[in-house]
Amino acid sequence: MKLWKTILAAAALTLAAGTSAMAARTDLVIGITLEPPHLDPTAGAAAAIDEVLYANVFEGLTRIGPNGEVLPDLAESWAISDDGKVYTFKLHTGVKFHDGTDFNADDVKFSLDRARAANSVNAQKGLFAAIDKVDVVDPATVKVTLKNPQGSFLHNMGWGDAVIVAPESADTNKEKPVGTGPFKFQSWAKGSSITLVKSDNYWGIPAFLDKAEFRIVTDAAVAVPALLSGDVQAFPFFDPDSVAQIRDDPRFKVAIGSTEGETILAINNKQPPFDKLLVRQAISFALDRKAIIDGASAGLGVPIGSHMSPASKAYVDLTGLYPHNVAKAKDLLKEAGLENGFKATLKLPPPSYARLGGEIIASQLRDVGIDLEIIPVEWAQWLDQVFTKKEYDLTIVSHTEPNDIDIYSRKDYYFNYDNPAFDKIISELNLTSDAAKRMTLLGEAQKVLADDAVVGFLYELPKVGVWDAKLQGLWENAPIQANDLTKVKWTE
Repeated sequence: MKLWKTILAAAALTLAAGTSAMAARTDLVIGITLEPPHLDPTAGAAAAIDEVLYANVFEGLTRIGPNGEVLPDLAESWAISDDGKVYTFKLHTGVKFHDGTDFNADDVKFSLDRARAANSVNAQKGLFAAIDKVDVVDPATVKVTLKNPQGSFLHNMGWGDAVIVAPESADTNKEKPVGTGPFKFQSWAKGSSITLVKSDNYWGIPAFLDKAEFRIVTDAAVAVPALLSGDVQAFPFFDPDSVAQIRDDPRFKVAIGSTEGETILAINNKQPPFDKLLVRQAISFALDRKAIIDGASAGLGVPIGSHMSPASKAYVDLTGLYPHNVAKAKDLLKEAGLENGFKATLKLPPPSYARLGGEIIASQLRDVGIDLEIIPVEWAQWLDQVFTKKEYDLTIVSHTEPNDIDIYSRKDYYFNYDNPAFDKIISELNLTSDAAKRMTLLGEAQKVLADDAVVGFLYELPKVGVWDAKLQGLWENAPIQANDLTKVKWTE
């Protein structure tokens, strides 16, 4: 009898150990649509960079939380002077970069000075324009003096473009990123996957996952089988058209949330005939947002009439300014001297919202006499030809950066838009800390953009996430372009 008790006890222990092992799964394969052009958030505009590295490998003074809130990060606290111009950050101590070098105030000064330098390649250089100087008070204290008060400064410091890098590794971060986050870079199989592993000497709360592989799945048709087979356990940004195949399967969670992704038909405002307001307004009247939303986002997108997320408290609904009206669009083209229409090009990057939306928009513009040649381009080509060189007529893209209405005031931005009245509003906004006044100014800015029909405002990109129901901690909304894995874990 004692022997059987011993055997049964041993079997029970073995079973318990096996159950514990199953519950303690610590690896994750997460699917992403676009491959980053490189791995340095401080040197590129592609959202795919932050989707892999933000909060996971790289950290900033502050960080943006899942609800869009500003949280402490490498700065454990800060004090703001009475005039709103001096921010004194108290830094966490004992922090190391993944290569073993120490993090301190010198790294903060290096990163901020580098980002705002004349030769900076930072895609969001405007985030740092208000900085007058950065002073190291001591290894754990840094003082940032602004040229003028800036109500959005702490939020700006939470962008991926503002993460802190070390002078020892800054030049090689594109291929071998070195940060201070809970995960460190392990490998990048070009065209296939990027793998991160848990950092053993992380200064904060350790990650639950030991390993995270970001697998590049460019074809939406491949995503569903990958989920069903278990090869990929999560797609934080899932193709809306594929949701119906997963929605009723209890093995998966489907989360439909909000983003900061203003999806637009971008227009080169200096390229004839798009330099004429009447032509841009005609395009706006020709667009049938509902048909575009139904066809390009499975009906899940929220229509917008200017550059602001409907999830924002500052959002003004201007969708009624340009209702779908083919006759009105034709009249405006006639008034512009283009009653016979014209030809133009539409360059489309890889995401399905662009490729599907492009076909629909081309058909709608054809109805008013605008004949578009559709030119599919890869992401790297889009960044080079459209975003950098401005060699385009029309394109479709989602701007997923948070609170980025100021991009229309940038003289070298790819819209080629120039309106001193709008610039004045943005300048005043940058100087304003009062919440109510900022709301008013943001409303005024949205109205100017809509009146000028700078671009064709389409819809807010929905965040459709699908993942294994046993996963916990993935973001349902996307207030910033990120796949934050810091609190992700497997549950029973």
